[in-house]
Amino acid sequence: MIYTCTMNPAIDLFVAVDSLEPDVVNRTNAEDYQANGKAINISIMLKRMGLANTALGFIGGFTGKYIENELKQQGIDTRFIEVDGITRINTFVRAQDKEYKIVNQGPIIPVEKKKELIYQIKSIPTGSMLFVSGSLPQGISEEIFIEIAEIANHNELKLILDISSKKLMDCLPYHPYLIKPNEEELANFFNKDTVGEEQVIELGKELLSMGSERVLISLGAEGSLYMSNQDVIRVTAPKGEVVNTACAGDSLLSAFVGRLKLGASLDEALRYASATGASTAFSMGLSDLADVKQLMQEIDVRHL
Repeated sequence: MIYTCTMNPAIDLFVAVDSLEPDVVNRTNAEDYQANGKAINISIMLKRMGLANTALGFIGGFTGKYIENELKQQGIDTRFIEVDGITRINTFVRAQDKEYKIVNQGPIIPVEKKKELIYQIKSIPTGSMLFVSGSLPQGISEEIFIEIAEIANHNELKLILDISSKKLMDCLPYHPYLIKPNEEELANFFNKDTVGEEQVIELGKELLSMGSERVLISLGAEGSLYMSNQDVIRVTAPKGEVVNTACAGDSLLSAFVGRLKLGASLDEALRYASATGASTAFSMGLSDLADVKQLMQEIDVRHL
């Protein structure tokens, strides 16, 4: 069974304008509303690949109901915990070659609701897969990542972490199945300003030595790097017109794990993942997978 956990979901509003000017009314020429949050994106992409899953997390108000209804309409099981307040709305504005991202905080989560989520996670069947991804709402400490990692290790869950918090490093002794940092996050984990490709490999190996079973490092337009104790694999990305970068990493991660779950080889899963991440980047929202096979032909997979 597959579970995803989004503790701070959102409705994402994507709009396009010819230009963005201060102190005047800026009229949009395109708009799209989507149920979002990093692990919610993963739930949606897994379902589009034919993989049933259950979405966990917190929702509040009319926006939370919108997210829940959207997922149910797509055939995704939900077990959200309802809280007071309103699930956030984030806005992404594309103005010609520039993209502006406006992200809100989300509602405050009381202690009893956090305990309810922990109980849900403890109840996940042994051997299941759990994605934990995205930011935290107000009222939830970063210590929750360590708590979840400990539960996953004890209950033999395959834990997949895509978080920017430095608490990720404290989760590694509990041997997560996979972690997915990007270059910026990788640099931050090791207190560096930037990292080059050689450093990316070195730091990826360090994450493995600290306990992670697998590492998938997203490199944006340059593709990705997969690492385990057996493999180091460099994957390129197809070229195209970027429309929205907000969900590309979620698409990369879900497509990679999903294809492995469906029985694909490691190389094929990485090629498919890179194409899916690019397809989302070339779209207003999440990829519908229609162009993935074509994009896969442009991708090089190389064992280092």
